[in-house]
Amino acid sequence: MLNLHTLLGDVAQISQQAGLAIMAIYVEPTQWQVQHKEDKSPLTAADLASHHLIIEQLQALTPEIPVLSEESDDDYDRQQWSRLWLVDPLDGTKEFVARTNDFTVNIALVVDHQAVLGILHAPYYGLTYMAAKGCGAWLIDQHGEKQRLTTAKQLTPPRLLVSRFHANGKKNQALLQHTQQRFGDYQVLEVGSALKMCRIAEGLADFYPRFGTTMEWDTAAGQIILEEAGGALVDRQGRPFLYNKRDSLANKDFIVVGDKAYVDDWLACMQAGQSRYEHCF
Repeated sequence: MLNLHTLLGDVAQISQQAGLAIMAIYVEPTQWQVQHKEDKSPLTAADLASHHLIIEQLQALTPEIPVLSEESDDDYDRQQWSRLWLVDPLDGTKEFVARTNDFTVNIALVVDHQAVLGILHAPYYGLTYMAAKGCGAWLIDQHGEKQRLTTAKQLTPPRLLVSRFHANGKKNQALLQHTQQRFGDYQVLEVGSALKMCRIAEGLADFYPRFGTTMEWDTAAGQIILEEAGGALVDRQGRPFLYNKRDSLANKDFIVVGDKAYVDDWLACMQAGQSRYEHCF
């Protein structure tokens, strides 16, 4: 039987060690060794250093649980696994290369298709966001201080998050028009990587819409952190994501909401953006 509370601390330490490996390369751009994968996304020496460290340490910590990382080959027997680690060793590689500082280490434990433990570590900021099912969501700051994470009641005007590199502009513009009709004024904040989920989990933002493809390792850790903090990550039908159920690891559109009382309102806004520009994407 897994002790999620004990695992949480152990995996947080692994994420922080991976963060140190990333930062050692981040401060030396000559060591980045930027390549491009088949989908044109960048891959750096920092991605690989973090990947190898996390894989080695998770296998030592829980040798009975397989690990699936963004930088490893897909295992087509994985749908038979009842448990697995989902890892993005450097989420936000575009942010890393652009030196915005908004990148994270994502580690999630999936049991019976549900994310039950998640760590999002932001190496540049020295922040570790963590949660396990039934244990609450927590932030460890750069001084080692620990505080409980709780989403906020939605503010007026609401605070919306957008990505710098995955804006899907026309759909977002249609969504913003609908948002203005529904809520009046609103604030738009740019945040990179899975930090968007962290900002909502700690009550610093209200809503994030994501049009377009993400992968399961992009969302699993953030989802359990959001849920334990009082928020939600749901698809366009209002359903929480499940993991390792399909041949593809790709996610469809989703929203992240801090105040669950507004899920239906934000789904309506997203639907407006989707339906108006369905032909564009």
